[in-house]
Amino acid sequence: MKDDDLILWRFGDENTVIAVINKRADRITVYDDVLDGRFRDRLKLDNQTGSLTITNTRAEHDGGYILLINGEMKIFGLFVFDEVKSVSVKEGDSVSLNSDLTEMKDDDVILWRFGDENTVIAVINKPNDRITVYDDVLDGRFRDRLKLDNQTGSLTITNTTTEHDGDYQLMITRRLSSKVFRVSVYDSVHCCGPTEAVIRLVLSALVGVATVIIVVYEIRSRRAERDQAHIQTSGSIEI
Repeated sequence: MKDDDLILWRFGDENTVIAVINKRADRITVYDDVLDGRFRDRLKLDNQTGSLTITNTRAEHDGGYILLINGEMKIFGLFVFDEVKSVSVKEGDSVSLNSDLTEMKDDDVILWRFGDENTVIAVINKPNDRITVYDDVLDGRFRDRLKLDNQTGSLTITNTTTEHDGDYQLMITRRLSSKVFRVSVYDSVHCCGPTEAVIRLVLSALVGVATVIIVVYEIRSRRAERDQAHIQTSGSIEI
């Protein structure tokens, strides 16, 4: 920052000021008691760069943040999600990532992103009545595999392969909500999700027990046959 820079951070629809850096007056002010104290003890300002950090985020911190630097403006959209949903799918099968919406509203905009770089792979823009699938990104790994539900915004990936492993982020921009799905794709040779792994172990154990029972039964049957044959032979000699 320069010696005469003035930085303001604003939040929400009402553009509430939450932090100010006035380099000329050499003053930093954090208004963390505004908005019913939702930012109390959570805001940190970098005096050198003017960057803002929000710690211990909650859903109430979702929203738009405006940065004003000497009159120039930048806008940040923050989406806070409370969990990562794990989904396991067998290679070659389809997997559906549900938005949990029963029906999208006319002003909803939905974005689906994938991977560490948050690459956009699908968009539903209700105001423009447009559905776009970017299945040629990432070297075409999603080509002809993505299906969007225009009513709910849910995403289905068909004919999955291990390269579809990763995090999928659902962003509903008008509602400022976000969800993350962690998809694990396993092949038929290697094992699977934890539930199926337990089932396989139980089945293996049952098969093992059944095998032991059959072997023991076979041994006892043969021993009984030998004893019976011995008794008959002994009886014939005595006669």
